[in-house]
Amino acid sequence: MKKMLRLVIGTMVILLLAACSGEDQTWSKDWGLEDITFPVEEDVSLKIMTNSAPVAPDDPNDKLIFQRLEEETGVHIEWTNFVGGTFDERRNLAMATGEMPDAIMNANFSDYELLDYAEDGLIIPLNDLIEDYMPNLKRVLEEAPQYEGMMTAPDGNIYAFPWIEELGEGPERIQAVESFPWINVEWLDELGLDMPTTTDELKEALIAFRDNDMAGNGETIPMSFIINHGGEDPGFLFSSFGLGDNYDHMIVNENHEVVSTVVDEGYTAAINYMHDLYDEGLIDIEAFEHDWSTYLAKGQQGRYGLYFTWDKGNITGMGDEYELMGPLEGPDGRKHVTQINSIGFHRQRMVITSVNENLELTAKWIDQLYDPHQSVQNNWGTYGDEEKQNIFEFDEEANMLRHLPLDGTAPVELREETSVGGPLAILDSYYGDVTTMPDDAAWRLDLMKDVMTPHMGDQHIYPNIMFSKDDLDRLSVIEADLFPYINRKRAEWITNGQLETEWEDYLNELERLGLSDWLEIKQKYYDDYVGLN
Repeated sequence: MKKMLRLVIGTMVILLLAACSGEDQTWSKDWGLEDITFPVEEDVSLKIMTNSAPVAPDDPNDKLIFQRLEEETGVHIEWTNFVGGTFDERRNLAMATGEMPDAIMNANFSDYELLDYAEDGLIIPLNDLIEDYMPNLKRVLEEAPQYEGMMTAPDGNIYAFPWIEELGEGPERIQAVESFPWINVEWLDELGLDMPTTTDELKEALIAFRDNDMAGNGETIPMSFIINHGGEDPGFLFSSFGLGDNYDHMIVNENHEVVSTVVDEGYTAAINYMHDLYDEGLIDIEAFEHDWSTYLAKGQQGRYGLYFTWDKGNITGMGDEYELMGPLEGPDGRKHVTQINSIGFHRQRMVITSVNENLELTAKWIDQLYDPHQSVQNNWGTYGDEEKQNIFEFDEEANMLRHLPLDGTAPVELREETSVGGPLAILDSYYGDVTTMPDDAAWRLDLMKDVMTPHMGDQHIYPNIMFSKDDLDRLSVIEADLFPYINRKRAEWITNGQLETEWEDYLNELERLGLSDWLEIKQKYYDDYVGLN
C-alpha cells in the first residue's frame, strides 16, 4: 500500500508539472521525430542532468567532446550539472518530485535505487530501445556477451546503460590485484639484501630497515599501509598463508564454490604473521588510523621501506627507488596471488526517465557514446584542443587515437578536466586499432602479467551480478554488521594478538551475523549466472 501510494503521488506530481510548467518543464517537449538519422535537420534539444569533477568546466558544453558531438548529431543538450555531493541530493530530489530531466548521465544509482525507481515507473526499461535503435551498443554486446547478463535485472529488464573499460582480461586484467606492494630497492641495495622472496626474508629486510634507520633521524617506517582501505590494504601478504584476502573477503574456488576468506585456516596464520611484524615494531603504528593525506605525505618524504597502493606514482613517484615486490613463499612453500572480484564495469551510468517523450532520439544519441572512437574520448579525453593539454593526437591515416605523453601532468587530473565519462565501452580489441593503450595502464598490465598472474591459482571471480530487491535488502542488513566486525577484528588481532583465544567466539559471531546466509545468496546468483542451476 505504501509503495502504491508513493507511485500514485509521483505520477500525479509528474502530470501536474507537465500541465503547469509549459516551456519551463524539466524535460524536453515532444519533437515528433521518427526514423531519425544524424545530423538531424530540425532544431532539437534534450535535457540531461549530470555531474562532473571540480576541475571540469561548469557547463559540459564547454568541453570539446560535447561540442563535436553536437555538430555530428545536430542535437543540443541542455545540461543541468552538479559537482560532488550536491549531485546526489539534487538527483534524488528530482526523482522524488517528478521534476525529472529526459535522462540522467553519470547517474551512479545503487542497484537498489535502480530497481526501486523502475518499480515506481520513474525510469524505463531499455531492452526494446537497445534492440531497435542502438547498433553500436548491440555490437559491443555481440562481441562481449557477458556484459548483457550483468546489465540485466532479475526481472529480465535492463534499466541503465553501463560503462565498460577492458584493460586485459581474466587473471591478466588490470583490476585483478588492487593492492601492489612497493619495496624500497635502494635500501635493499645499500644493505646488500636481495628482493625478498619468502615471508621470512621480508621480515629480515624490514628488521634491517629498522635497525639501520634507513630514512635517518628515526624517521624510518619499515612497512606501512591503510588497513581495510582497498589498494592500500596489506591483504596481498595474506596470500602466502592460504586463500588470501580481498576487499569483500570472498573468492570463487576452482569448483565454482563461493568461499569466505576470513574463516580459512590460512587466515589465522596470516594474522599471526602480521601481529609478529607489529610486535617487532616493523609496522607503522598509524597504519590503523591515518588517512590518505597522511599516508601520502610520509611516502613523499621517503620514509617507507614497504608500502601498498595501486600505482607507486601516486605516492613515491615513478623513480627507481621503489619496485614491485612479487608474491612471497609462505612457511609451507605456498606462493599465491588472490584476485579481487572486480572488472571494468559499472552498471548505472545513464538512465532514461519516464517523462521522456523523445525515446528514439534519446536512444540514438546515447548510442553515439558507444561508438568506439567516441567511447575512447569520453573515457580519457580528446584531441585538437587549442586551449587545453590534449590526451590524444588523431592519426587520420590509421584512423586511430594515439595517447600523447603526459609531460608530468597527473593523468587523473587531466582526464577529469577534459573527459566526459558516462556510458561507454572500450574493449580489448580496440587497442592497436581504435586507440593506443595509456602508458600508465600498459606499464601496470605488464607488471600484472609478469609478476602476479603466474601465481593466481583461482581462475574464477565473482561477477558483477544484479540481485533482486529482496536479496539486496537481506545482503545489506547482513553486511551492515558483518563487514565492520570482520574488519575490526582483523585490525585488533594484528595489533593486540589474542586470535587463538578468540577464534571460536569469532566464528560463532560470524554465524550469528549471517555469514552462511550471505554466502548462500551469493552462491545462488553465481550458479544462475554461470548456468550451474
